[in-house]
Amino acid sequence: MNTPLSALPDTPTPAFSPLYQQIKALILQNLKAGEWKPGEPIPSEMDLAARFRVSQGTVRKAIDELAAENLLVRRQGKGTFVATHTEHHVQYRFLKLVPDSGDLNTEGPAERTIVDCKRLRAAADVARALSLRTGDAVLQVRRVLAYGGVPTILEDLWLPGVPFKGLTAERLTAWRGPMYSLFEAEFGVHMIRAEEKIRAVLPDAAQAELLAVTHATPLLSVERVAYTYHDTPMELRRGLYRTDTHHYRNELG
Repeated sequence: MNTPLSALPDTPTPAFSPLYQQIKALILQNLKAGEWKPGEPIPSEMDLAARFRVSQGTVRKAIDELAAENLLVRRQGKGTFVATHTEHHVQYRFLKLVPDSGDLNTEGPAERTIVDCKRLRAAADVARALSLRTGDAVLQVRRVLAYGGVPTILEDLWLPGVPFKGLTAERLTAWRGPMYSLFEAEFGVHMIRAEEKIRAVLPDAAQAELLAVTHATPLLSVERVAYTYHDTPMELRRGLYRTDTHHYRNELG
């Protein structure tokens, strides 16, 4: 279906919004609507240019930005595809803890243990982070990730209840790939960006026991809010990281 530029909601006039930005917004609109799902190819630049009645160069510039933001992936000789968290380079976009020796490839996947998975009413801070109302239904998940048999990461996650209806501890345990790929495949939720806050903390008694450390062991606390299209928050995640064998690594620039 051809979507005229005038149909784009809340789009500034062309004088204030470059044409390629309007095309980018229209492509995002189609991604959010699920027209092209994670891992699937999008139409060619020529086809999109015909659909939106703009030049191929304008479409290319819009796709270039979406690829730079890791929403689309260009594959030489194959076309452009919707990014998915099953792809290796996307899997680790939000995982910044790396081993002191070797790398994520040599270390292999974490051993995951679901400690708890329950539905409850959102507390005020959780509701605020997820743009919900206090008392709205959320799913809370607690899990431990171990490397080489050593518990290294303790995570508490809160997910809005409606989009993740039917998610259980059994489904989380049975899924062998990244958690975000489960969200894509089973619930149609694609995490595209995240914001994090990092600080050093001491664990409480329960946290220390799950991570096999003393209550005096300093841990790295990482609080993340992950967003889907149009900056809709879909996950609040609070992680405690041991840093005796791992470190937090981020690339800037």
